[in-house]
Order: sequence, then structure tokens, then C-alpha cells
Amino acid sequence: MRLFVREKAFYRSFFSLTVVIALQNLIAFGVNLADNMMLGAYSELSLSGAAVSNQIQFLLQMFLGGTVAGMVVISSQYWGKKQIGPIKKIFAIALCLAVSVSVLLAAVCFTVPGRVLGLLTNEAGVIAEGSAYLRILCLSYGFFAVTTVLLGVFRAVETVKIGFWVSLSALITNIILNYLLIFGKFGLPRLGIRGAAVATLISRIIELVIVLCYAAFADKKLRLRLKNAVDFEKNYLKDYFKTGLPTVLSSTSWGIAMAAQGAILGRLGASAIAASSIATTLFQIASIVAYGSASASNVVIGKAVGQGELGRVKQYTKTLQILFLFIGAGTSIALFAGKVFVLRFYQISAETMDLAGSFIAVLCVTVVGTSYQMASLTGIVSGGGDTKFVLYNDIVFMWCIVLPAAALSAFVFHLPVLFTFACLKSDQILKCAVAVVKVNRYTWIRKLTREPVAEPAEA
Repeated sequence: MRLFVREKAFYRSFFSLTVVIALQNLIAFGVNLADNMMLGAYSELSLSGAAVSNQIQFLLQMFLGGTVAGMVVISSQYWGKKQIGPIKKIFAIALCLAVSVSVLLAAVCFTVPGRVLGLLTNEAGVIAEGSAYLRILCLSYGFFAVTTVLLGVFRAVETVKIGFWVSLSALITNIILNYLLIFGKFGLPRLGIRGAAVATLISRIIELVIVLCYAAFADKKLRLRLKNAVDFEKNYLKDYFKTGLPTVLSSTSWGIAMAAQGAILGRLGASAIAASSIATTLFQIASIVAYGSASASNVVIGKAVGQGELGRVKQYTKTLQILFLFIGAGTSIALFAGKVFVLRFYQISAETMDLAGSFIAVLCVTVVGTSYQMASLTGIVSGGGDTKFVLYNDIVFMWCIVLPAAALSAFVFHLPVLFTFACLKSDQILKCAVAVVKVNRYTWIRKLTREPVAEPAEA
């Protein structure tokens, strides 16, 4: 079997999806970078407070990402068969789940923000600043959930440009409002960290308005209507929870694990919190192509499986693995090159600056593994229908290896912070061995669709 597919349609589909999703992710992470850089210029304590609060936001993003991933895995196979009706049923289930959990989390964060942040750090000043930020930010969770699910169902049918424009609007709005409200420009009050939260809330509302207008007036593939948001069907509910629940649990478990990682670093001082926030934000921006390739391969593989072309699925898999490695190498170079440029914008102590630089050096190595194993497992394996394997794999590596090793490093052996950080990222390399074996056995190819039934005509 040839290593590289000789189909222009494959490369056109994969690279167009990857580029647009990567640009969308770049802009989305740019919102976080804008918050970090402006708050870093305002106050290091505010930067740390926002960093801890954003770990809750990250947990929500991971849950929503898993909810959407389950929807996309099933929907992309139906898209391969050109069946729109089942996609709408799956969309309704994902939307209900996403909104319910987002509203519940928002209620908890609004009521007891200090207790929530106390789980992540014991720095009183950081908790005080973070509570002021989180109490406003949590009001955006519901808006963010609806937008995320809508963009996800559009991605399943290879409509991704709207995601780029939605994210671009959020970035522009957030940067302008951050400048005005954090520093109190043009007669507006100087709100500091609260200003950053208000800016994000307004940005999320604008995002939702744009995507709703697109769904109502511009989309020609799905033609979603309000009734589709609550149009459930028992059979599809079973299908979603059989295939989608593992992706929800996997992403949520990963989000909780990231919060646990933050809690470990959060107990090693404010400098560790700020340095980790800077390094992680830069890493997220540098790795946008890797994450975009995972999302793209998820759709490409799912569509091919839905079409029943298993030989083509295997050809695609060989080519994608090579592409993932090239993307990893390029990402590592970009991350290393951008380190000095980004760090100079932060008004932070010398200790935090040195620590952030060391953290980024570790990420330059692990990002190669991330680009291969993450895209192979969450993209190819999940896209092919085997979502349970990714869940089990993440649980073993994160909860049985990474977190125990990091906790021992930090609290038992009292090793340097850099060593603890390296322990927290070691799974990105270790998982590569598992990914190579799993992906190339092709036991992950599963048919998730039902046979078509007669559907009532829609106006």
C-alpha cells in the first residue's frame, strides 16, 4: 500500500479543513493571549488570578469539545451517506447536554467562586483576583455552549468558514474591550481584571448572534430551525451515548486532569502559575495546526467510513500519519522561534521569565508527540468509530502515570518545578508507542449509522 494517497480530493478536503479550523483555533487562543498579555501588563497578580480562573473555562471547553466530538463522529458518517435527518437528531442531543452542564457550572462558579478556585491554589491574593474575574466570566458559559455545538455540527458537514468569522469577531471585540475596560480608556472605568471578564462576556454574546444568523439565513446544508434544538428520538439517543459518551468522558477527564495539573503547579508559587499560563498559552497557539489536523482527519475518516470505502480508509490512515509528523516538527520549530518574541511583552519578574522559558523548551520536545498521537487517536481512531479506546488510554496515562509522578516530584521528593512540569507533559511522548500500534491494526473501523427511513417533508 502506498504511503501517500494520490487523490486531489483527499488533500483538498484535509488541508482546507485543517487550515480553516487552525485559523479558528488561532483566533480563539488569541483571545486568551490578549487577556494574558494585557493583564500581564496591568498586574502579575491579575494575570495569575485569570490563569487559575481560566482552568475552569478550560474544563468547560474540554467537556464541550467531547460533546461535540461525539456528535461529529456520528454525524460525519451520516454526512458520508448524505443523510441530513439523523444529523439534526444527534445535534439536538448534544445541544441539550452541553447547555445543561454549562448552566450548572455557571451557577456554581457564580455562587461560590472562591471555593472553586481554592481547589486549584492556596494563594489568597490569586483567589481574590480570580473570584472577581470568574463571577463575571461564568455568565458567558451558556452562550459559549450553544455556539460551540452549532459550529461543531457545521464542521461535521464540512462547513467550517463560519467558525473562522465567528472567532475573528470575538478576537477583535475582545481586544478592543480589553484595552478600554482593563485600563479605563476614553473615560470608561478602570476595571482591571473585571474588565477582561466583561470583555469576554460581550464577545461570547456577539459570537452566538453571528452563528445564529448564519444558521437561520445562510446555511443551505442542514437548514436548522428552532424545533431541531429539542427534536429528540430514542434510537439516536442510544447511539449518541454509546459512541459520544466516551468522548465526553475522555475530554472531561482530560479537563479535570489539566485542572489537577494546575492545582499541583498552583501550590508551587505564583511564579509557577504565571509561567505555566504563559507557556501553555503560547503552546496552544503554536499547536493550532496539530489540533486542526486532528479535527480534519476526524471528519475525513468518518466520512470515508460512512461511505463504506474501507480500502480508502486505510490509505488515508497511512498518509495522515506522515502528515502528522511533519506538522509536529514544524510546530516545534515555530514554538521555539516564538519564545523570545512573546516573552518580551510580559511585565513579570526575572524568576517567572526564566521559568516560562524553561517550560516552553520542554513543550518544544513534547509537541512532536502531541501532534502525532493526539491526531492519530482523537482524529483517526475516534473518527473511525472507536471512541472508547481513547477514553481508556487517557485514563491510564493521565491518572495512573502522569499525575502520580508529578505529585511525587512536587510534594514528596521536592524536585525543581521544571522537573515536575516535565512529568506533567511526559504522556505526550509515551502515548506515541500506543498510537502507532493501535492505528495500524485498523480494529477501530466501526459503522455507526442506521439504515435510512422515510422522513417527513420539511417546509
